[in-house]
Amino acid sequence: MHVQEWLDSVPAAAVYAVVGLVIGLESLGIPLPGEIILVSAALMSSQHTGVNPVVLGACATAGAVIGDSIGYAIGRKGGRPLLAWLGRKFPRHFSAGHVATAERSFEKWGMWAVFFGRFVALLRIFAGPLAGVLHMPYWKFLIANVLGGICWAGGTTAVIYYVGIVAEDWLKRFSYVGLGVAVLIGLGSMLILKRKAKQAQPEQREAEAEPANAGE
Repeated sequence: MHVQEWLDSVPAAAVYAVVGLVIGLESLGIPLPGEIILVSAALMSSQHTGVNPVVLGACATAGAVIGDSIGYAIGRKGGRPLLAWLGRKFPRHFSAGHVATAERSFEKWGMWAVFFGRFVALLRIFAGPLAGVLHMPYWKFLIANVLGGICWAGGTTAVIYYVGIVAEDWLKRFSYVGLGVAVLIGLGSMLILKRKAKQAQPEQREAEAEPANAGE
């Protein structure tokens, strides 16, 4: 079942919980499709399904901030052995190359890596645990984490919500325009066929008259 179809089948409260939980687990370091879930839920909220975009954005933000904070604590306690274990469990996401790339980003950008990492799928998974492994001061991590979570979760929800509203209005207008065009095309085709039929009647009478004259 498609994500959108599954979300459509559950109550609004369950949608909030699922979005917060999936994003929280992804931020904690478990590779899950948090962004897909958030985009699908935000699109639902634009379709008058009872899902409130403000509540949805708040739940997504809370999941992002809490998940990242838990990931930070786990990474700080587990250290590099944790990254090695994650590499064995999730080699596609926590390969040595990916870890090295994320680590270079953190060493170069610091707090900005946590903030902008929220907008990049790979860094979104790494941000919490890797910041803990590298012993980034928690207050710096928390500031970047909260601001990044608000901008990413709230911004994504708002953008998708308003895009959905605009798309819905456009599709409604398009349906009316399409109906009008279809009617005009139908009327025009009918008039053209009538005109051609009238033009063909004299020719048909002449063709019928010629055999009669020949027989006489």
